[in-house]
Amino acid sequence: MKPFATVLFGALIVAWQPASAAQAPQNFAVLDTPAAVPEISFTDATGQPKTLADYSGKVVLLNIWATWCSPCRKEMPTLDRLQAKLGGPDFEAVALSVDRGGPELVTKFFAETGVTHLSLNIDISAKAMFALGTVGLPTTLLIDRRGKEVGRLIGPVEWDAPDMVDFIRGRIVAK
Repeated sequence: MKPFATVLFGALIVAWQPASAAQAPQNFAVLDTPAAVPEISFTDATGQPKTLADYSGKVVLLNIWATWCSPCRKEMPTLDRLQAKLGGPDFEAVALSVDRGGPELVTKFFAETGVTHLSLNIDISAKAMFALGTVGLPTTLLIDRRGKEVGRLIGPVEWDAPDMVDFIRGRIVAK
């Protein structure tokens, strides 16, 4: 009887954990306390200035990447598929290229790889990368509706894997 009670007690503890306490998939580091995100600026495909404030009220997955980064190139189609699945008024995957070659280089890469659901964003100065404390590419920040960083992942990941989609979806519905 004692082993059964122990297993039952353990199951109840797991069941009562809030969604945010669940193990994040694929090495996603979830912060205990949401952190302020530095103000950054970048441009869209037409050269218009953008900031993270443009996504206010949405959960944002900010992916810092470059076309010369092999792991970034591999994961970009999966990020595009995640945006296709979850993108809308409550969520945006923001792929921020730090390519110095300008938007033409990113446009060409998107066309070659069939990326159609992500908007083109670029910071040729790479100032955003340094302001965000990026130590390697790709680096992805999960930003809540209030503009606070709630998680970070360094390195490539399969963004459209079922566990990742469920994790991000949980963050979206957690208003």
